[in-house]
Amino acid sequence: MYKVLVTGARGQVGSEISFLADQYPNFRFVFVDREGLDITDSLMVDEFLEGNKIDFIINCAAYTAVDKAETDQVQADQVNHLAVENLAAAASKRNIPLIHISTDYVFDGEGFRPYAVDETRNPKNVYGETKKDGEEALMNSGINNSMLIRTSWVYSSFGNNFVKTMLRLGAERESVGVIDDQVGSPTYARDLARFILESIPRIDWEGVKAFHFTNEGVCSWFDFAKAIMDIKGYTCKVIPIPTENYPTPAKRPHYSVLDKKETRKFYGKEIPHWRDALVGCLELI
Repeated sequence: MYKVLVTGARGQVGSEISFLADQYPNFRFVFVDREGLDITDSLMVDEFLEGNKIDFIINCAAYTAVDKAETDQVQADQVNHLAVENLAAAASKRNIPLIHISTDYVFDGEGFRPYAVDETRNPKNVYGETKKDGEEALMNSGINNSMLIRTSWVYSSFGNNFVKTMLRLGAERESVGVIDDQVGSPTYARDLARFILESIPRIDWEGVKAFHFTNEGVCSWFDFAKAIMDIKGYTCKVIPIPTENYPTPAKRPHYSVLDKKETRKFYGKEIPHWRDALVGCLELI
């Protein structure tokens, strides 16, 4: 029986882990949000781990407001960087493995082939920079048997996300403009949660190993939005627009496809295609 601490319990991935919990009877979960455990407080983290016999930590907590992070740098850094440092330090002291979720935004998006796990990181916005700093805090902590999982374009039937925004706009409007020159891979949070949970019993290595997890396949935001409308049978027309016509405070990567070769070998199971995963999620919304 593993006692597993899940931070960021009310986020998309945390909520999906909670949904799947009954399928993993060998895990006893402890779900916490900021009210239950403020991971930006190093003393609180240390005391919590000292008082609870935790076997694994899954850190789903993150500051994900990409545009807001440009002006809210202190808070973004506290959650995406310093909180990871706190968790890693306290976990390393007690030999507790830590699984931490990061992002494609640590890369600059200027490439033309899928980013390998050891590719040079060069974030182009504050959010990506704070996530990169969080990765480095984990890798430099001296912790063992731990995982860094980068993902992208996450959505779920829980929480707010691109899919739900498109559904709302599709029901309200006759047309919607969506970026067609940013390319990546959507990730259904339930598939990511399942990968995380099935990885736990197989973790056995020194230090931290990095993996990439997204659904299979590649598309633009325009393609993704078009698929949402088509699958739901909405008549809302999706109009492709270039990034330059939709300026945002934070710069987004134009190409953020992640190389999953190492993940496929380790996982040993087929990762669903993004469109098939989307169909499954839309049946729940």
